[in-house]
Amino acid sequence: MWIAPLFGMALGVVLAELAIAADGADWPPSGWRYSATTASGVLSSIVGAMVALLGFVVTIGVLVIQQATGALSPRYMRLWYRDRLQKTVLATFTGTFAFAFSLLRSIESDSVPDLGVTLAGAAVAVSLLLLLVYLNRFTHNLRPVAIADLVGRMGEGVFARGTMTLHASVPHDDEAVTARGPVTLIRSAGGGAIQAFNVAGLVTAGVRHDCTFVVPHLIGDYVPPGAVLVEVHGGTSAPDPRHVTGLIALGAERTIEQDPAFALRVLVDVAIRALSPAVNDPTTAVQVLNHIESFLTVAGSAQLRGRYVMADDRDRPRLVLHGRDWEDYLQLAVSEIRDYGASSMQVCRRLRALLDGLRESLPSAQHPAVEAELELLRQSVERAFADPAHRAVAECADRQGIGGRSRPHQ
Repeated sequence: MWIAPLFGMALGVVLAELAIAADGADWPPSGWRYSATTASGVLSSIVGAMVALLGFVVTIGVLVIQQATGALSPRYMRLWYRDRLQKTVLATFTGTFAFAFSLLRSIESDSVPDLGVTLAGAAVAVSLLLLLVYLNRFTHNLRPVAIADLVGRMGEGVFARGTMTLHASVPHDDEAVTARGPVTLIRSAGGGAIQAFNVAGLVTAGVRHDCTFVVPHLIGDYVPPGAVLVEVHGGTSAPDPRHVTGLIALGAERTIEQDPAFALRVLVDVAIRALSPAVNDPTTAVQVLNHIESFLTVAGSAQLRGRYVMADDRDRPRLVLHGRDWEDYLQLAVSEIRDYGASSMQVCRRLRALLDGLRESLPSAQHPAVEAELELLRQSVERAFADPAHRAVAECADRQGIGGRSRPHQ
């Protein structure tokens, strides 16, 4: 978060020097000229106001952290820290501060940077407008349903781009890739969660050394120090381990950039947090399930494989990556919500509608996993609702949880 404000501050100093140099005797017009006392007072006020606004934005940031961590999910924090609007606001404030402060030193009794003072006032107006946009955005985006929509759309976008890239490669699923020549193990120097693969770089390295790289981990897996990170099969020369490990990003936590399952993980976290006894907000869980169903529809319509083999221009396999199948996504999406929301009639009915909708909209190849989850939901409802009348109501499919058009269990 400090990089953009730092650039804003540096840009403010540069623009101040340019404004001083451009200030001429015939411009700005006489109505825009300032006395030394007025200019000094205006610029001093701007400096103080920008410092106060920076403190205000930081205070809002602390409140966002407390709200999101307590009521939503700590995993959402990474998305909030990377928000471009927030960085733009901070950069504008620091830039305006640096601009006004730099102009102060050029004020003399017979020399006033009139153009710079005018531009400083315009920068304050822009800063205030951005502050209002910032407040409006985060007031609305802190609602659980808004976060669920944001995270869900990000996950669907990453999923669509990733599957398109993987399916664009020539599939070699039936080829015995691991049988090519000797196997060299490249181990991780440090631990961390796999955040991203440089697919193009790994394929290029495979072509250079005439080998095939096999990554035995899923993206999002935590790799401890010294664990096998990459298996090198065959090759006319040994690749540099540091170069190969540098093509795989490891970090302290998972990210959504190449890991759509992490977006689903965040959605589930928000839902089960709402179902905790301390919060007891099943309606939020139902709203999150709307976006989970959208994600599952996208995932279920794709041709998911257990592994993906990336080939070079001559159709030779160079990189093998493991992938998640439909059952993995479905279990991640509904298992914990079903367990934590077993006593909530609203959640049970919405889950039933979700699974029924998937069974109707997805190809028949995905139905066995959906049927298995339907059976687990039925057993959960039977355990949670001993009364037959209540059980019959809980087994109805209802997209609104309670209050929509319910369909009885068939």
